[in-house]
Amino acid sequence: MDHIKGTASKKGKVVAISISRKKGIPKTNVSSTQLITNSGLEGDAHAGNWHRQVSLLAIESIDKMRQKGLPTLRPGAFAENITTEFIDLTEIKIGTRLFIGKEAELEITQIGKQCHSKCAIFETVGDCVMPREGIFARVINGGEVFVSDEIIVCS
Repeated sequence: MDHIKGTASKKGKVVAISISRKKGIPKTNVSSTQLITNSGLEGDAHAGNWHRQVSLLAIESIDKMRQKGLPTLRPGAFAENITTEFIDLTEIKIGTRLFIGKEAELEITQIGKQCHSKCAIFETVGDCVMPREGIFARVINGGEVFVSDEIIVCS
């Protein structure tokens, strides 16, 4: 990955990619997607020229919620676009770069989010990890991304 600049500090992988064509509906898992520069995931309702083009959540965070009484939760249930593994997303800072697959580069723009209404997950178990452990990014360089692609975190 000769396009990577900076110091690679951590590596992980993509365990799921999820998109939805409309806002407010569950995301569907896909095997690959195209990340579009300055937009987001091709075909995803949340894509656009703004700071939250791509959302990420760790499978380890989903596992926490499974242990609280929702064993059937799947990647995409929290409306995240990319589900990661082996990276502690809670330690990543705004401005950090993530390189995914052969070409894609993301820049972290937001940590967590405010929930304006309680989701079904919160109503069921009294907690939701996305507001605390989800992160958001904008697409600096687009490219095709596949499930199982390596993610390199550069600070």
